[in-house]
Amino acid sequence: MQYIENKTFDELNIGDRAELTRTLRKEDVELFAVMSGDVNPAHVDEAFAKTDQFHKVIAHGMWGGALISAVLGTELPGPGTIYLNQSLSFRRPVGLGDTVTVRVTVREKLPEKKRLLLDCECINQSGETVIKGEANVIAPSEKVRRPRALLPEVHLHERGLRYRQLVEEARKSSPIRTAVVYPCDGASLSWALDCASEKLIIPVLVGPEEELRRIADEAYRDLHGIEIVGAASSLAAADRAVALAREGRVDALLRGALPTQELMGAVMKPLIGLRTERRMSHVLALDVPNYSKPLFVTDAAINSHPDLPTKRDIVRNAIELTHALGIAEPKVAILSAIETVVPKLASRIDAAALRKMSEWGQITGALVDGPLAFDTAVSKEAAKLNGITSSVAGDADILVCPDLEAANAVANLLIYLAGADAAGIVLGARVPILLRTHAGDALIRQASAGLAQLVSHHMRGAAAERIPVAAG
Repeated sequence: MQYIENKTFDELNIGDRAELTRTLRKEDVELFAVMSGDVNPAHVDEAFAKTDQFHKVIAHGMWGGALISAVLGTELPGPGTIYLNQSLSFRRPVGLGDTVTVRVTVREKLPEKKRLLLDCECINQSGETVIKGEANVIAPSEKVRRPRALLPEVHLHERGLRYRQLVEEARKSSPIRTAVVYPCDGASLSWALDCASEKLIIPVLVGPEEELRRIADEAYRDLHGIEIVGAASSLAAADRAVALAREGRVDALLRGALPTQELMGAVMKPLIGLRTERRMSHVLALDVPNYSKPLFVTDAAINSHPDLPTKRDIVRNAIELTHALGIAEPKVAILSAIETVVPKLASRIDAAALRKMSEWGQITGALVDGPLAFDTAVSKEAAKLNGITSSVAGDADILVCPDLEAANAVANLLIYLAGADAAGIVLGARVPILLRTHAGDALIRQASAGLAQLVSHHMRGAAAERIPVAAG
């Protein structure tokens, strides 16, 4: 156990000193900004900082002041010290990667009130003084020795960063024509128009025109230049939107104010729907704090009790999504309760079969492993403790759950307990389908539209590659 111990006034002599050394990290700057509320762009905006006089991100001045306080409170004089006054002169900026040595030296003792005057300085790795000052404190008169407190771990997560990156990547391609199916409430209509303003989609509103215009007026939204395809009811709107997709007039569908079952019922109609040789499935793209990359969970919305062929298609759909997002060889974890294969639990048998399909080339474009428990799929430490050696274990991109209930539970646990954001999409149809939810902010809705845009362009590219070239 480590201890923290002070030096009393009587123990101290003029010239006594203590110091500590710290290297400035990006996380230090961000944490200080969060704690203080000081979001001066010189500290937190790299693009702005490059145009500022120092041409780089620099530490808040009081970051160095806080380090001086740390020496006074923990080293010299240490616990029991009462801060009275501090002067600081800032001589040079401290940039990311700079190493600062903080040094505190007793300059004068004032016995009548057990006060100390101390010289304080911060020196960088080049020997240059970056901060110079003086502290006036009351030194402790009684000896203190206590176990050093264990501080909580701090994990910084820049919410929305991955989704902003996704949206920026999507904007590099042309917006896709998207049938917005029965957007007969303000939320549906606003989602579509907001995504249009971000150049992600070109909305085609499918529903009763008079009602749509009334809703737009009430929400102070402008429908000028927006195409409206008339449909008297939600069922008629679903059928009309599906027909537009079959005719090639739209590239994606976005559910408005109608039940998911109505839209998917039209999508899955034999002959006139949007079915392909592959089963449709839903994939959630999650931005999870403390996970090093995007995490995809499937299927939490379409297939309630998938059999093995359906699970194969669920895997293939998720792989296609990650390919569209630029992940060349995603790591797919087929989840079950534990890793051993036993006949009594069908999910383990299916997981082993899917892994074998991957080995035999029936599932391509990814590394597939299973059965894996949730912890061994996402934690290298858990995988190591359980003796699991795998290129997927502890580093999964895609989590394939045994059934809809399990996928829904995993996704909601990540959202509501781990603080994850979730954007979702339905794949396996002729066009991508967005099942709008009421949860999430504008960025999550934009991210969902970005998923559809990237998938749509990816599908077109894949289709173009399959078209044979006629002999000249």
